[in-house]
Amino acid sequence: MDGLIVLIVFSVAILLYFLPTIVAARRNHHNVGAIGLLNLFLGWTFIGWVLALIWSVTNPPPGGKR
Repeated sequence: MDGLIVLIVFSVAILLYFLPTIVAARRNHHNVGAIGLLNLFLGWTFIGWVLALIWSVTNPPPGGKR
């Protein structure tokens, strides 16, 4: 039973950590790869996580991909 709880908590923590990447992928963001890398390498700083989350919800620039 304790192992199951640890697994659930660990899974939820991983999902929350990668939330910016998940949001970017679900929105088909044009910079999903860069957002994922920022999230992976700087998400642990919380500031990096917040920046990745903000970036993941921004709209693409007008006029298409840049």
